[in-house]
Amino acid sequence: MDLGLTIKKLRQQNGFNQSQFAEVCSITQTYLSQIENNLKEPNISTLRNISNKLSVPLPVLFFLTLDDNDIQEEKRNAFNLLAPSIKSMISEFFSVTPA
Repeated sequence: MDLGLTIKKLRQQNGFNQSQFAEVCSITQTYLSQIENNLKEPNISTLRNISNKLSVPLPVLFFLTLDDNDIQEEKRNAFNLLAPSIKSMISEFFSVTPA
């Protein structure tokens, strides 16, 4: 799961630099940088605020961060089969580019 990278990609897709987005989210640029570099884990309130500012529902943000290591081994085949279609649908609904 790479939450920081997902937030960074979505931020960039929305046309924000780090300083601008931090200000919009009412957090410091340093804290946002730490989140994006997976040095800090934001609390759920901060994540909800970030997802709102990115216009992406929090569960969608979480889904976009998933990779094979996050899925139980016996469910990975199903995940790998379904994930591309789901990410494509997310892309159409929320104007995001899947990772």
